[in-house]
Amino acid sequence: MLRVGLTGGIGAGKSEVSRLLVEHGAVLIDADRIAREVVAPGTPGLAAVVEAFGDDVLTADGSLDRPRLGSIVFADPDKLAMLNSIVHPLVGARSRELETAAADDAVVINDVPLLTENGLAALYDVVVVVDASPETQLDRLVRLRGMTEQDARARMAAQATRGQRREIADIVIDNDVPLEALEERVAEVWDDLVKRAHTAGKGSDNGSR
Repeated sequence: MLRVGLTGGIGAGKSEVSRLLVEHGAVLIDADRIAREVVAPGTPGLAAVVEAFGDDVLTADGSLDRPRLGSIVFADPDKLAMLNSIVHPLVGARSRELETAAADDAVVINDVPLLTENGLAALYDVVVVVDASPETQLDRLVRLRGMTEQDARARMAAQATRGQRREIADIVIDNDVPLEALEERVAEVWDDLVKRAHTAGKGSDNGSR
C-alpha cells in the first residue's frame, strides 16, 4: 500500500485532482467528508464543538451551522486552532479505519486540506501538493463558490502559505492550467504513484516518508 497525502490551498482545485486520481483507480479518503461525519448530530465531536463555541454554532434542527462556525474560526487563529484540536484527532482515527480496509497494493489518497498546517507530512509515503497562484485561488472562491472577496482572503490567510506547502511536497501538480493539461499531469502522477506502490510492496514496511 502506498499512503499518499494530497493537499493544496483552498480554491487550488484539489477536489478535481482527487476526482481524477479516483478515476485512475486510487482509493480516496476524504478528510473534509470525514470531518463532517465526526460532528454530525449526536456525535461526541459535535458535543465537544458546542462545549467550546456555544449553542450559537447550532442550527434550529441541532446540526452544526458550518457557515456560522466558519465565520468565527477563520477570523481568529486561536479559535481555529481550538476547532482543529477537537476535529483533527477524530478525523485521523476514522481515516486509519478506512485505510486498513484497502487492498495491500492500493494507492490510498488521503485528501487532507490542513496537512501542512498540522505537520502531517511524515505520516505519508508521498505528499502531493496541488498548487495554484493566490490570484487563481481568489478568483475561483469568488466566482465559483460565491464568497465575498473579504471572506475568501480571510480563509486563504488562515492556511499555510504557498511556499510552505511546496516545501513539504514530493510531487507538485500545477493547477493554473486548462483542464486538459491538468488531466495529462494527473495521469503522469498516477503512473509515478503506481510505480512507487509496487516498489513499496516489494520492500519491507514502508510506513514513513
